[in-house]
Amino acid sequence: MKTISYQITDEHGLHARPASQLSQEAKRFESSIVVRKGEKEVNARQLLALMGLGIRQGEEISIVIQGTDEEKAEKEIGEFLTKNL
Repeated sequence: MKTISYQITDEHGLHARPASQLSQEAKRFESSIVVRKGEKEVNARQLLALMGLGIRQGEEISIVIQGTDEEKAEKEIGEFLTKNL
């Protein structure tokens, strides 16, 4: 299991476009990918669930990755977050 902790820097938070991109990115991997904000957690593949978290600038999220390609997913999703959020 791999965990990425990330503080959102985008001034609009996790809005529609990056949420959609994150969802598409998560679908590329076989591993289970979960986004956590506080006590809430959702499947990263589900766009509406991601947007429902209401993630704003400055908030910290955790992404938990578990499965056969978790190392590759950790690297690529980490890069996505840095470039887009």
